[in-house]
Formats: sequence, C-alpha cells, structure tokens
Amino acid sequence: MSKRLEDFIRNNKEDFDDLEPRMELWGNIVAKLQEQEKQEKVVAMPAKREAKTFSLGFVLRVAAMVIMVMGISFVFYIKTQSNKVDYAAINPEYAKQRVQYASLVESKRTELKSLTKTNPVLYQEFSTEIAKMDSTYKKLNKDLATSPNQERVLRAMIRNLQLQTEVLNQQLNVIEQFNELNKPKNETKSI
Repeated sequence: MSKRLEDFIRNNKEDFDDLEPRMELWGNIVAKLQEQEKQEKVVAMPAKREAKTFSLGFVLRVAAMVIMVMGISFVFYIKTQSNKVDYAAINPEYAKQRVQYASLVESKRTELKSLTKTNPVLYQEFSTEIAKMDSTYKKLNKDLATSPNQERVLRAMIRNLQLQTEVLNQQLNVIEQFNELNKPKNETKSI
C-alpha cells in the first residue's frame, strides 16, 4: 500500500506544487520561536505558589476532632479536680478525726485479714459487710466536692469510719472467740 502511495505522489507532483506557502511564512515562524525561547528564560524564575484550598467537609471533620479532644480533656480535668478536696480547709478538727479513723480502719482490716487466713469463708463474709460500708464512704467522698454543706458530709464520712471501726472490732472479737473454741482441748499443762 505504501508503494502505491509513493507512486501516486511521484506521478502527480506537479499538482501538489501549485500550492506553495509564502516566502515570509518561514521568517515569521523563526521569529516566533526565538521570541518563545526568550519568554521561557524569563519564566524560569520561581512562580507564585497557589494557595491550597480545603473542602468544607475536611474543615468540619478537623473542627469536630478538636472539639472532641478538648471535651474529653475537660471531663478528665474535672474528674481529677473533684477528687482533690482539702479536708483541713473545711474543718481542721474533722480532718484530723478522719485521718485517725481511716488509719484505724486500715489497721483493723489488715489484722482481720491475718486472723482469718485459716478460715477464708469467714473472712469473705466479713469483708462483704465492710465493702458495703466502704462503698458508702466512697460515695460520700465523691459528694463532698459538690456539696453545699461540706462540713455535714465530712461528719457523715467520719461517722461511717467510726461504724466501720466498730464493726471490725466486733468481727475481730468473733474471730478470737472462734479460735478459742477451736483450740485443741487435749493440751497438756506443764508444771
């Protein structure tokens, strides 16, 4: 097929040559190419950066995430601040009593735990009773920060600690009596 095309062009060459371009056309093309090269050299300087645009959806998602992080941080801050109550600022006398009873309750609990190692079922029964009272104490401690009458709540906390001490003393007495009854009866008395 290409052979036929070449033959056609050779045979009809005179018909193609009647439409030649003007002579000044090549001069115009060369001038425009030179002009374009000069412009490209000038354009080589750093161009102005386009401003980035963000879609509204992207901006709203970022804003929502920032609000969520701030909200969680605020809630965490409030929770940590509410647990820090200055008992001495409410009433110094009650603050001392609270510390005394709290340490007394803790020592009685460790004593109870050591005495009931031989009988864990008895310890479990006693500890559930104290756990109920302790949960009440913790609730009072939470309420103390937001209560308008903090002195009254502090007195209730001290009363709860006193009751825990009394219950622990009774439990210790029961354990001592239980241990006395379970001592071996055939002990020999030394003379």
